[in-house]
Amino acid sequence: MKDRIRKVVGREILNAKGRPTVEAELVTEGGIRTVASVPVGTSRGKYEACDLYDGGERYRGLGVRAAAAHVSGCISEALAGTEVTDQKTIDRILLELDGTENKSRLGANAILATSVAAAKAGAAASGLEPYAYLCPGRTAYRIPDIVATVIAGGVFSTSGLEFEDYMLILRDFGEYPRALEALCAMRGLLEKRLTERYGIFPEDGGALALPCASSAEAFAEMLETADRLGYSKNVTLGLDVAASELYEPETGMYRLSNGRKLAAGELLDYYVSLCQDYPLTFIEDGFEQDRFEDFSRLTARLPGIQTVGDDLFVTNPARLKRGIAAKAANGLLMKVNQIGTVTEAIAAAQLAQENDMDVIVSLRSGETTDDFIADLAVAVGARQIKLGSPVRAERIAKYNRLLKIWDSLTKSSV
Repeated sequence: MKDRIRKVVGREILNAKGRPTVEAELVTEGGIRTVASVPVGTSRGKYEACDLYDGGERYRGLGVRAAAAHVSGCISEALAGTEVTDQKTIDRILLELDGTENKSRLGANAILATSVAAAKAGAAASGLEPYAYLCPGRTAYRIPDIVATVIAGGVFSTSGLEFEDYMLILRDFGEYPRALEALCAMRGLLEKRLTERYGIFPEDGGALALPCASSAEAFAEMLETADRLGYSKNVTLGLDVAASELYEPETGMYRLSNGRKLAAGELLDYYVSLCQDYPLTFIEDGFEQDRFEDFSRLTARLPGIQTVGDDLFVTNPARLKRGIAAKAANGLLMKVNQIGTVTEAIAAAQLAQENDMDVIVSLRSGETTDDFIADLAVAVGARQIKLGSPVRAERIAKYNRLLKIWDSLTKSSV
């Protein structure tokens, strides 16, 4: 069905951390109405698209009234009359209207909220679910495997652990609902055991802040929990190092959160030893975001491990091309708000897959209850999706959306 954009309205709302973000509401001439809101990351790569903030006293300078006003003003005016199913044209108009390389004039938060709202409206106008609409030509769909942070560390955590995220990598459950049930059981038992032992409380993202400095202890707790529930064969371990947060430019050293300092070669050796001692199969952002050569050494040294670029690539096709040439990683962590439009994010995913790289779609720490990335992950054929612990509404929204997609795919195959 042909339909055109009538208007877009922007507003300031709060994300799960109680901080402002942008919501866009798009209305078509045919009466379709969609809403999209965008997340904010705590650990951010320096090459990410630039969100626009107001400054001043409101919300400690993090208000987004100006970005929301751009949505209601110049963005709405520029998109009025555009075919809502022409996502590439919509995103091209947004990019040309902003006119900067990093989307800093209008704000990536304003641009992405509009881009996602348009994608949802285009799906509705086409009579399709978003996952079936976003990548025309794809005929087979699957639910990505789960990657879930259950223990938190690093510089943004109250724990003393060395690295930012300690993750369960789930696989071979056969059906998505079984995998989700297993994750909930493991996360619940892990919290019970650690609370009894340490009296700990969850971090604001739902992961547990284990009050120790040893990755070995965190891994042991995770593996023991999986074993007690009978999931040892279905679970491996993952790390999000967020190494750019640990890097000291003046010394070229990495200062781990437990105070230890390591040179790049020593850190690489440490990763290798962890992989030898534990079923560690996933290492994200193992080095500082500009150290392509160190990422290449890691990928070469551990060929059977997923070495994943987050801050390294920031879902940017140009950065990704450089990484492909250097064989810097075999996985792309895809965060749509790092690049700022749906079209660019899909292009990055397709470029990665064309070069035999895994795509792992990920949320951000400052999420909203918008569940769009669940559809996006299915649409691009992502190998995995990283949604965090299943304990908060902004994360549960994505897990639940995947349940609905799974149900739809299962029924359609009967």
